[in-house]
Amino acid sequence: MKKLLAALAVAMVLVGDAWAADVRATPEDAQELVKTAVAYLKKHGKDRAFQEFQNRNGPFIYKDLYLFVYDLEGTCVAHGADPSRVGKNYMNVADEDGKLYTKEYVELAKTKGSGWTRFKFRNPATGKVEPKKAYTERVGDVLVGSGAYTAD
Repeated sequence: MKKLLAALAVAMVLVGDAWAADVRATPEDAQELVKTAVAYLKKHGKDRAFQEFQNRNGPFIYKDLYLFVYDLEGTCVAHGADPSRVGKNYMNVADEDGKLYTKEYVELAKTKGSGWTRFKFRNPATGKVEPKKAYTERVGDVLVGSGAYTAD
């Protein structure tokens, strides 16, 4: 009986690890999602795109990824995971290390047009604050982004 329980415990850990690997997206996945979203936004316009970006059953939710869109003042204009963020300004919101990650998104958008930002954010799947790497890209007067949790 102990051997059976031990085998089941090992199997559950292996299945759990495989499941976690399957649902956890990579930074490359996040970048690809943003590039797809940017093309969609350019083709269909803001109203339709922002609505689709926030559709929980739509094509812009992939594994644990979602899109966020900010104007160049740091106000959220669309959010695929938490629509209650829309209309609020996040320019001066810091992670636990004091990093103003939305401000960095905006600065990247204004100076380079696109880029990566590293910060820490609470992962809703684990409930823990974890490192995250987000890719953002400017489209006119907004930036579109998505981020993946990372090991470092």
